[in-house]
Amino acid sequence: MAEERKKEECCSGHQCGSEHKHAGKILTVLEPAAAATESAGILSSQAVVYRVTGMDCSSCAKSLEKHMQTLPAVKEVNVNFSTGKMQLVADGLGEDAVVKEVAKAGYSAMLLTRRTAKAVPKTDQAGTVLTTISGVLLALGFLGSLSPSISPLVVTVLYALSIISGGYRPARSAFYAIKSGSLDMNVLMSVAAVGAALIGEWLEGATVVWLFSIGNLLQTKSIEKTRDSIRNLMDLAPPEAWVKVGESLTRKPVEDIAVGQVIVVKPGEKIPLDGVIVHGTSSVNQAPITGESIPVDKLVGDSVFAGSVNESGAVEIKVTKLVEDTAIARIIHLVEEAQEKKAPTQAFVDKFAAIYTPIVLVLALLVIVFPPLLGLGTWGEWFYRGLELLVVACPCALVISTPVAIVSAIGNAARNGVLIKGGTFLEKAGAITAIAFDKTGTLTEGKPQVAAVIELEGSEDEVVSIARTIEERSSHPIAQAILTYANQKQVASQSGQDFKAIIGKGASAVIGTETFYAGKPALFQELGIDFSAWQTKIESLQSEGHTLVVIGTATKLIGMIAVADTIREITVSAIGKLKAAGIEDIVMLTGDNTGTAKKVASQTGVNRYFAELLPQDKVEAVKKLQQEGKVVAMVGDGINDAPALASADLGIAMGGAGTDTAMETADIVLMADNLEKLPHTMKVSRKALTIIKQNIWFSIIVKLIALVLIFPGYLTLWLAVLSDTGAALLVILNSMRLLRMKD
Repeated sequence: MAEERKKEECCSGHQCGSEHKHAGKILTVLEPAAAATESAGILSSQAVVYRVTGMDCSSCAKSLEKHMQTLPAVKEVNVNFSTGKMQLVADGLGEDAVVKEVAKAGYSAMLLTRRTAKAVPKTDQAGTVLTTISGVLLALGFLGSLSPSISPLVVTVLYALSIISGGYRPARSAFYAIKSGSLDMNVLMSVAAVGAALIGEWLEGATVVWLFSIGNLLQTKSIEKTRDSIRNLMDLAPPEAWVKVGESLTRKPVEDIAVGQVIVVKPGEKIPLDGVIVHGTSSVNQAPITGESIPVDKLVGDSVFAGSVNESGAVEIKVTKLVEDTAIARIIHLVEEAQEKKAPTQAFVDKFAAIYTPIVLVLALLVIVFPPLLGLGTWGEWFYRGLELLVVACPCALVISTPVAIVSAIGNAARNGVLIKGGTFLEKAGAITAIAFDKTGTLTEGKPQVAAVIELEGSEDEVVSIARTIEERSSHPIAQAILTYANQKQVASQSGQDFKAIIGKGASAVIGTETFYAGKPALFQELGIDFSAWQTKIESLQSEGHTLVVIGTATKLIGMIAVADTIREITVSAIGKLKAAGIEDIVMLTGDNTGTAKKVASQTGVNRYFAELLPQDKVEAVKKLQQEGKVVAMVGDGINDAPALASADLGIAMGGAGTDTAMETADIVLMADNLEKLPHTMKVSRKALTIIKQNIWFSIIVKLIALVLIFPGYLTLWLAVLSDTGAALLVILNSMRLLRMKD
């Protein structure tokens, strides 16, 4: 049988009842993970990272990137709008020079270090002041135009000053965009404002500039809120810790603390670094890292994570990871990488916009030139409509529709203990129709527990006492399950001696003057004991997935202990929520026998199961589901089920907070070692897809309505600007709803 081929004989003689996996298979997953990182636009480790503020559209990021590429010293540059960061590889270009070059393009830059990364970006005071001045001058000009006592020249000057103050920064950005060979919203708006002034529409030109300026401010502030999700993660871990040196305590920055040093964390304080408790016990709230809602009791020897909260007792922790290698640091790094990876929808929209903008410019020129030549109106009339077309057709709202939604969704998931490693995986999660679960350690605890004690001679306590005496010196999981059960029942061991492990079969010990055995039924069959009276009972227990430990002597049986894996407490509710969320098929994959699989499936609510599977058989099961037309997610532990995780449309790993490998390999990582966050992940993903579609259709419909209104002459230039900036702002606000989604 497949089950027999799969299971291994353990040193204490017991047959392990859970799937044995092979860490070597992890290479199957590492290769695509590396490829994904390369495609993210993330530069080498030599890159210096700057935070850029003032970008309100991905075309701004592209223009800045092209401007920096014109500098001879710059070797590589990547500007990401979603995260507001610029990665730069340059020779002989200092921080001040970089900041000045970015300022020329109309934006602000700040070198990112560990400390500045946590700092909240300063409000764009200059932009706010210029927008305010522009608005005041516009209002004064408009009021002046209503008064016959004020000269039209004065009114025109006020409008001109309004255009200059509000349009200075967009015009500067437009200049560098054109210089670097790109066309962005700043170019279109500058052309529209200058064009309006040239045909004497000073009020229109000033209104265009002021609306565009105020729209940019609102968009920038809104987008910064979505980027706060990363900064909030950075704030989880404290910057300093109490280091124990001898009997004294010294306060040190976490950057100066080495692996192996002991830190002291008092009740109510956040744990500053990953480590292992060496003294004290406490209850630790790991919600910021794993999303677990209930604090976890921690004893000596237990691992703790930076950013979690020590709730009760004071503990001494031996540091196991440097500040840059902690679980929270890795999460932040991976989330940032995820936000920089473009989703398929975003990549398509960006390509579309790159072709679309030049086409719009050509169409605007045709609208300006041909109708007057054909005698369909005046040059001034069609010049004005051409300017309207330039403004209306700007794809800013369309381009911004996807990245803000993705950043918001990934940020929400990260706060809830789920790491989604890119927009591609977010979109895939929203389209999943079937989820395949590994059984052991995923649907079940992965830790055997005593399910039943069958006494054949004597009392239950006597059977447990003899079993405890024999198993006390074994570290095997089944032996530990028996010891745990004996402790719970307060059954003491007896005085034993001459302990022996019988390789592949069991163990023995001399109690009193007689030798007692604990092991597989096969051990006692070799001793010549007749099992016929108990064969039916044994087969029944084994068919239900129990591992049997028989207790007896060389001449008689005393009892049997049935050990089995147990269903996780949250498994049933999680599967119920997944079904409610619209997942059609919940499938279980296991190496255990059909009887065990059937029992677990009935207890958990699983629709289908595949039993007696080897690792390669799980891959075939996933492919079978895909051949049925399903979009399949595979949920495992990140190492054990590597081939199946790689074969599925989406790989979801369990327990990422304690497993570096899980965070590196899977597409989505559940930071807590349970399933309670999976339904929320599916809901966030589906909601994100819905919002992206809403944004795209809304952007297109607004553009079409505005374009239709241009030719009859119903649309004014300032309404065209309002439709564009207003649409972009509404798209951002719609996307930000994802940040507020609750678990």
